[in-house]
Amino acid sequence: MIDKNKYYVFYDGDCGFCNFWVQWILENDKEDQYLFAALQSDFGQNFLKERSLKSDDFDTIYLWKPNAFYLTKLDAILKIANTIGGIYYFANISKIFPKFIRNLGYDLIAKNRKKLMEQTCIIPTPEQRKKFVE
Repeated sequence: MIDKNKYYVFYDGDCGFCNFWVQWILENDKEDQYLFAALQSDFGQNFLKERSLKSDDFDTIYLWKPNAFYLTKLDAILKIANTIGGIYYFANISKIFPKFIRNLGYDLIAKNRKKLMEQTCIIPTPEQRKKFVE
């Protein structure tokens, strides 16, 4: 069942760098706003298919709010920082750069993300486990 009041974060489930940031969101999501799905999961693959996006390219993070929008790359990250709030809101200062420049930086990191951090297994708490969509 899709919760239309939540934000869904779609990420590369085989990437340690991506999993690190999922863990970071879990720890900072004080208002319980986020659910998560690996792009490789059935839910993730359906999300890509419904939008005619490549089903085998996992270099992009997607942030989706049902019946509202979906964002990609740095726009998705900035929206997450904005909704988490606090000091993270200041990440939005990067919007002074044109979108194509922001995405060039994002693409450079995405291309090298698996070299930046090893895959580690996190063991989510029972409460955190509820936030993952299969």
